[in-house]
Amino acid sequence: MSDRLYPARPLVGASVAVFRDGKVLLAARVNTADAPIYSLPGGLVEIGETLEEAALREVMEEVGVKARIIGFAGHVEVIDRDADGKIRRHFVVNAFAGEWLEGEPVTGPEAPHIRWVEPHALGGLAVTKGLPAILAKAAALAL
Repeated sequence: MSDRLYPARPLVGASVAVFRDGKVLLAARVNTADAPIYSLPGGLVEIGETLEEAALREVMEEVGVKARIIGFAGHVEVIDRDADGKIRRHFVVNAFAGEWLEGEPVTGPEAPHIRWVEPHALGGLAVTKGLPAILAKAAALAL
């Protein structure tokens, strides 16, 4: 069983809303490839890494984009219980607003779908819980 399932404590994640020409970069996770659910590129913080370092590393690893952090956009807590009420997943994802520096985004094993979108006009796009509020805060910092 993955250490991400039924964890002993909440897992800390970091992500970044990368803005370029007024649009933000979204990625869909591999486990949602048949019905993409978009979110910000991001992942778990590694030991010895700051939240900002983790967010920037994850954007580079997932989609091949280099960015710089502008500011903190908030956090989202993901708590998922199984049928018996036990905590199956618990993530605390810290989101940053960022500015694109270089690299064209590419799909990969962790992000099979990517797209640049208007941050205030998701147009019915399936997104993760809390993403619209995070995007609103990130856009206020970046645009």
